[in-house]
Amino acid sequence: MVSKKAHSSAAVEDGKTDIQKKMPPAEEPAAQENAREISATRRVEITETVLRDAHQSLMATRMSLDDMLPVLDQMDEIGYHSLEVWGGATFDACMRFLNEDPWERLRTLKKHFKKTRLQMLLRGQNLVGYRHYADDTAKEFVKRAVGNGIDIIRIFDALNDLRNVEVTAAQTKAEGAHLQLCIAYTTSPVHTVEAFVKLAAQMKDLGADSICIKDMAGLLTPTAAKELVHGIKQATALPIQVHSHYTCGLAGLAYYAAIEAGADVIDCALSPFSMGTSQPCTETFVASLAGSQWDTGLDIRQLTPISNHFKKIRAKYDKIFVKVQGANTDILLAQIPGGMYSNLVNQLKEAGQQDKLPQVLEEVPYVRAAMGYPPLVTPSSQIVGTQATLNVLSGERWKIIPKEVYNIFKGMYGQTPAPMDPEIQKKVLGGDKPITCRPADLIEPELEKARKEVASWITQPEDVLTYVLFPAVAKDFLVKKYARETMTDIGLNEFVDDSAYPV
Repeated sequence: MVSKKAHSSAAVEDGKTDIQKKMPPAEEPAAQENAREISATRRVEITETVLRDAHQSLMATRMSLDDMLPVLDQMDEIGYHSLEVWGGATFDACMRFLNEDPWERLRTLKKHFKKTRLQMLLRGQNLVGYRHYADDTAKEFVKRAVGNGIDIIRIFDALNDLRNVEVTAAQTKAEGAHLQLCIAYTTSPVHTVEAFVKLAAQMKDLGADSICIKDMAGLLTPTAAKELVHGIKQATALPIQVHSHYTCGLAGLAYYAAIEAGADVIDCALSPFSMGTSQPCTETFVASLAGSQWDTGLDIRQLTPISNHFKKIRAKYDKIFVKVQGANTDILLAQIPGGMYSNLVNQLKEAGQQDKLPQVLEEVPYVRAAMGYPPLVTPSSQIVGTQATLNVLSGERWKIIPKEVYNIFKGMYGQTPAPMDPEIQKKVLGGDKPITCRPADLIEPELEKARKEVASWITQPEDVLTYVLFPAVAKDFLVKKYARETMTDIGLNEFVDDSAYPV
């Protein structure tokens, strides 16, 4: 992902938007020169998402390791930039629904991928969970993730509050992994190109090796993609990766505009798990760029047998597969990412209230504005979506306030991009005062206590982290895993802690 020289700086200057012309010059002249002179013959690379985000977006993260195994060796020969295989909701879903150890899944994948770098998605101080964890947990998790096979860690914060990525970013660098810091892209009165470019420059100061524009809801237009890539290249000269979802029908256009503007890597999914609420199609972009100055170097003939395998996997899970036809332009207003949309649909179905989906989608923008315009990405997407659903199903706004909604108004997830609605905040907090410090500063170290509580059941050091992250799920999962691996009668031992799983 190294930029090479091509267009003259004068040509690039003529192609700038008014917004870009107003941007301050980069602090480092050499970096500015590299950013302006984008190669006409640079290879654009692809990160494949079929093993993580694609099935998280389209079938609620239910793809098992056994579903993947038959084609892993073939995938290793393709020549991908990286494979996204871990993080996000996979950690939770492995235990909760698939009876798999997420750490063992990672180790198994690493055994098969000898040539291709493995990538994960990390939610900053939330790690792969839904609350902020203590710094000792965050450091240990990154250490174990890299030690078990992760090469690239993509880190974001749901609110774009960089205080919440400082610890995991520093630990990623300390472990020698590639640090990719992430802009959670969204649109609102306070989310401007200038603001995102400034954020990217701050990410470079934190040690980012590359920047990802993470467009969870598929809202990135070609114009915005071009402006962002130009601006970030000018400000940082770092490699840029673009991640989007096809929900609104914009992602393919946005990718091409980003590539023209200098993007180095795009996230794609093999055809059976592409488009809809997932990523643009891998084969389509390989074919689209073939023979151009941005040729990916990938062979579509090698991809075909792998895609045929995933066609069978898709058919296997047909009942839970999200069947989105065409572009859902309602999302341009609701701004709901693929995983959030599929979860809302499933939750409303389980409650027998699927007919309420249009009302919930209409309620989401109102709730989001009241909360200070958080980008809709885990966990803020679940928090906003839950409150919007409760508002609709209860027939009264803010009648039911979940703990997580209280915490976001309290400041326990960080600083929101815009001020919250003061009246709603007062109602939710009920007289309590919001915090202004980094949320994790208020969390005591938690690993040592957890080690004592789970001592009877651990078969590997990573089990302690599993328990801290998802205590209620781990109580059942770790006990069964211990019995299976040690052939031991587990009859009398019990966990000490009785904490509940965070929604």
